[in-house]
Amino acid sequence: MKNSEKTIVVASTNPVKVAAALAGFQRMFPAIHFKTVPVSVASGVADQPMTDEETLRGADNRVQNACLTYPEADFWIGIEGGVEIIGGELAAFAWIVVRSDKLAGKARSGTFFLPPAVAALVRQGMELGTADDRVFGHTNSKQQGGAVGLLTDNVVDRKQLYEQAVLLSLVAFKNEQLYVLPIV
Repeated sequence: MKNSEKTIVVASTNPVKVAAALAGFQRMFPAIHFKTVPVSVASGVADQPMTDEETLRGADNRVQNACLTYPEADFWIGIEGGVEIIGGELAAFAWIVVRSDKLAGKARSGTFFLPPAVAALVRQGMELGTADDRVFGHTNSKQQGGAVGLLTDNVVDRKQLYEQAVLLSLVAFKNEQLYVLPIV
């Protein structure tokens, strides 16, 4: 990747997702100046994705819709938080999808299990952020530390959880020669 300014379209206006995307790109490519453009685009999935597959599809759909909305960017990134029942408990995680004109990268964040009170509300159809606010007595926690921040007293917050997955989604971009197949 050449040293110049690059534009990242973040397929969300949530400040946590925008900050995680920018921080991941800056850490992986410190010699490059990045500018973010947050855009609100549809995920094409439920407001609260309930499976691993649905969550990944939401991140991928966000990237595709961001590409259509802002085609002149250098990168497009979709971050989709989701949950899935594992062993009878509800686990939370996120999928990250990054695309450029010639590469794509994907990664999943770490996974943690939700407390029963939050899980019960989510299983009844409530979005995780709303359930967190109700159980923990907060307002708009999904644009702050998120469930993981509330549960760890911000030892790990939502931005940190997403940022690590952003870094992992950029592996193909850091090692482009290994991921771009030569035309034969």
